[in-house]
Amino acid sequence: MTVIYLLCFLLITVGAILLLGLTPERISEDLMRFAAPEQTLRDKVLTANGKKKTRKLTASLNRIRDALESTGKGNRFTIACAASLGLMIVGCVVAVAIDNLLLIPVFAVAFAFIPFAFAKRTVNYYDNHVSDELETALSIITTSYVRSDDIVTAVRENVQYLKPPVRDIFAGFVAENAMISANVKQSIKHLREKVKNTVFKEWCDTLIACQDDRTLKDTLMPVVAKLTDIRLANNEIKGLLFAARTEYFMMAGMVVANIPLLYVLNRDWYNALMYTTLGKAVMAVCACAILVTALLMFRYTKPIEYRK
Repeated sequence: MTVIYLLCFLLITVGAILLLGLTPERISEDLMRFAAPEQTLRDKVLTANGKKKTRKLTASLNRIRDALESTGKGNRFTIACAASLGLMIVGCVVAVAIDNLLLIPVFAVAFAFIPFAFAKRTVNYYDNHVSDELETALSIITTSYVRSDDIVTAVRENVQYLKPPVRDIFAGFVAENAMISANVKQSIKHLREKVKNTVFKEWCDTLIACQDDRTLKDTLMPVVAKLTDIRLANNEIKGLLFAARTEYFMMAGMVVANIPLLYVLNRDWYNALMYTTLGKAVMAVCACAILVTALLMFRYTKPIEYRK
């Protein structure tokens, strides 16, 4: 009977996809529209003034999409959205296949997160690469600026020695100042928004202040030194974070491994866990606990980030 239900479910799903004309592009657009609904003018003003925060889900999806586009892998975001929907359906099918309807929401959410977890790895790699390049770029540009007292000249002199993607960002700053507007403060403000790094934003804010008060130039190097401090701190705790993640995966694996272990050791306990209402509820609670603690584990074992 379960096989019939699964077959009907899959046929209904395929029919809905064909009827609605769903494509990976449309799925990604609908997902972003759901995560970031159209804002009113008042909401946009409040967000711009920092009085209203963007939803975490919206910010995370936008960050993943922007990072993938910056690395030339923008099509992967569309693929991740489509794969997320497909795996969500697979999670529902798996829950139905083992005859535990209480696991449907847990498996659906867990399977849907898998593509974005892989996309997040690319984002983390991109952020680490940008942070490493920023440390070098800001150091040599700041040294030149202290000497020449002209930020545009300092960037122009050193942009050829920078590496992507930081080189393209500073090259755009020079081009904007030379061809679009000679307003250095405005160009620095535009430069500030191109990199999602707190230390870089503080460096740009200090640089803007230096345009009115040249004596503030000496405060730029201590700001740049924060990138070095963060890198050294992350290198020191990298082993501890890896050990914590490994220990968590071992504990979660032991919880899951108890199911086949019960099948081998005590078939009655296994049947009670798999086929009774109370046993199915226990499995759903355990699965939900693993999902929530996994999200918390990844949140609290992230590399150190500087925050004001």
